[in-house]
Amino acid sequence: MEEFFAKEDQVIVIVLIGVLLLLLMGAALLLFFFFSRKKIVAKELEKKTLQINHQKEIIQSIIVTQEEERKRIAQDLHDDISSKLNVINLNANLLKDGDLSPEEYLFVNEGILDVTDKTLESARKIAHNLLPPILAQFGLKDAIEELADSFNNSRKINIDYKILYPKKHLSPQNELHLFRITQELINNSVRHGKARNCSIKINYNSNKLYFDYADDGIGFNSENIENKKGLGIKNIESRVSLLNGQFQLKSKQNEGFKILITI
Repeated sequence: MEEFFAKEDQVIVIVLIGVLLLLLMGAALLLFFFFSRKKIVAKELEKKTLQINHQKEIIQSIIVTQEEERKRIAQDLHDDISSKLNVINLNANLLKDGDLSPEEYLFVNEGILDVTDKTLESARKIAHNLLPPILAQFGLKDAIEELADSFNNSRKINIDYKILYPKKHLSPQNELHLFRITQELINNSVRHGKARNCSIKINYNSNKLYFDYADDGIGFNSENIENKKGLGIKNIESRVSLLNGQFQLKSKQNEGFKILITI
């Protein structure tokens, strides 16, 4: 009898140990899942934070770009238009006073007409820079070709281009964004890259637009994050973001610059 109870006690002890081990295993699994989930949530939060900060940088870049554009327009109006209007005003006052000989009258009048023509030309240039008429009338392909030809004629840089772009693929607003990106890239190649040649290729395939740009300038180390924080690169990045596109940038010191934009 005692032997029976002894065996029964052993069974109970074994069962209790088994239950205890199961409880410990369950607790360990719960702790494992809890901390794993905590790590996953922490990583997701970190990822979201980085995305939000990146979006903030892009928005800030857009604001800075807009302010720079406003300053440039204000400077053009002040230096070019205002100075010419002041000349016209002074000459008009000379005519108003009337104390001029016939020869002086003709000279002042011709001066007013000449400066008026130059003022109108300056106003047309400013309006053209704000929104090129050819872009609105004929589309992105013709606008980029005209832009490239104007640089080729100025001999500042030689631009080779091949543009296979279906009309109306992008909205007029998005065409303007891509045109501004092209302007920014060429200006960067001339001013900062000291490039002699560059190429622009636009292809359309499988409902995607590929914009490929390269120059033979001095380049920079694209692995250095600080080099990607310049206003020009940020401006391009912000416009690509507005286009819901992606870009890959490659550059090395003394090995030129390349960028591929996919929209």
